[in-house]
Amino acid sequence: MPPLTRRFIKTALVYLAGALVVALLLAGQGVLALPPVVASLTPVYFHLFMVGWVLQLIIGIVYWMFPKYSQAQPRRNEGIAEAVYWLLNAGLLLRVVGEPALLAEATRGWLLALSALLQWSAGVLFVYNTWPRVKER
Repeated sequence: MPPLTRRFIKTALVYLAGALVVALLLAGQGVLALPPVVASLTPVYFHLFMVGWVLQLIIGIVYWMFPKYSQAQPRRNEGIAEAVYWLLNAGLLLRVVGEPALLAEATRGWLLALSALLQWSAGVLFVYNTWPRVKER
């Protein structure tokens, strides 16, 4: 298993654990005396679960298991794949920080826009790097 695949999968597992913690907090809202900010964590939960856990796990497996691009570059461009990892995670972490209503509205808006741009960039680079590997034998 390539080192980058291991990093994607281990990071995905961390995000799964984080998503489950947020899910517990959301479930405990009516029972426990939790701060009001917990109510704004629903989008954080969904992003941790879908982008952090599901998407990163998929990207890690795709990077590892899809057919080789060539003998010289089996996974095509490793630098692009590395950029996908960092852009996706930077965008996700900005989303986790920016989503709860703790910041001024203007700051929050810019943070979420930057988060979306980073995640979008990661998605485009992933498709660009992976597309040629989807081929017949």
